[in-house]
Amino acid sequence: MASSRAGWRCVRCVAQAENALVQPWSRARQFSTTAFRPEEVIQQQQPQDSLPPPPPARAQAKGKLDPNTVSTPRLERKLVREQHVLPIGSRRRRAALRRAREIPFEQLPYQCFQEARKILAADRMEKLEQIEIQRARLQKAKAQQVEPQHERWKERRVISLEKHLEELKVFADVNDPIVKRIFEDGKGDLNKPVYRHLAEKKWQSYDKKVNVQRIEQFNLVPDIVAALEPVVATDLAFDGRKIEPGQYIDSTVSEAAPNVNIQSFQKGERLVTIACVNPDIPNVARDNFDYRCHFLASNVKITPTSPLVQLAKLSRDSQTILPWMPAYTQKGAPYQRMAFIILEQPENTPIDTTSASVKVKRDGFILRSFIDRHRLFPIGANLFRSQWDEATAGVMKRLGVPGHDVEFKRMKVEPLPYKKLPGNRYR
Repeated sequence: MASSRAGWRCVRCVAQAENALVQPWSRARQFSTTAFRPEEVIQQQQPQDSLPPPPPARAQAKGKLDPNTVSTPRLERKLVREQHVLPIGSRRRRAALRRAREIPFEQLPYQCFQEARKILAADRMEKLEQIEIQRARLQKAKAQQVEPQHERWKERRVISLEKHLEELKVFADVNDPIVKRIFEDGKGDLNKPVYRHLAEKKWQSYDKKVNVQRIEQFNLVPDIVAALEPVVATDLAFDGRKIEPGQYIDSTVSEAAPNVNIQSFQKGERLVTIACVNPDIPNVARDNFDYRCHFLASNVKITPTSPLVQLAKLSRDSQTILPWMPAYTQKGAPYQRMAFIILEQPENTPIDTTSASVKVKRDGFILRSFIDRHRLFPIGANLFRSQWDEATAGVMKRLGVPGHDVEFKRMKVEPLPYKKLPGNRYR
């Protein structure tokens, strides 16, 4: 049996060898004039033999990781944990850069990619022609002489043409992969309309939804303002650390004035007013809550490229109306909302802070009245929460605020005395 099995194996090996010798054409493609695919790869890679091959993932793990080429979840976590650096761009893009490190992004050897770039280039040329036509229309509209009663119509016409011109500038470059790559790398110039458009779309996709949810969840509308639709991204940071909307902040941390990042997505300079209002001050006499203004400043300039506002460095003569007051909550009282409201000043008209400081009081501050008096418009908001902690008493002492030794307790409601009903009512 063993000898027959061995003989069968020998016959099989001989048959395979004969087939390989008799039929050498079995591995080649028929009816084709192009080179065999492995040969194409070899021919394409021959000129690039001088270039160093990209380092494998294991070699990256041993040394310092590159945030531009890390493409696995494990190495991404290691990059954040050891080097405290976030990966740049999408994982798909980083994997492509790792495989083609020495090839420029716009020259990646993908046929579909290059054909798409040709289509986008032709579309961009059409948009540039439309931009030139729109600029000529805009200049003609500005130079047009109209009667005094038609001045408002001319202003609306110019504004409409300028808006359409900005849209054409966005449409010309919004689909360009080079532009998207620069934006993903965080190198986009917000002075250009296309990068402002991409930044606004990214903010609206998630961060704005979270911001609107917190505004509705903590009832900033209508407790503080009548209506609010955020059009600027507002972020708070204490001691250089960004906080989430509605996060609890210790009283010692809030002793230093925070930094407010107000990211605008419209071109040009805007004057805004920043107000921090606490609507949860307990009023024992009225069994209700009052308002307190912890900060108020006007004539704050913001642009798309300079959104950071350091409250501690604002001018006390022309900007700050009420300086920063740390957040504190007395013992036993519920948490208190510290709401930052961003108000746009109409037509960038400055506010006289000297006269405003005379009328504004910290306790009992009503933001609605301040908005109506200066014709302001809410464009953004954010908040954090304050509660009693171990250091609150010390903060209140340093501020000279009374009540650090007062504790609020809920009033116990006594039940009504039991009264037995007469039994004749059941007969």
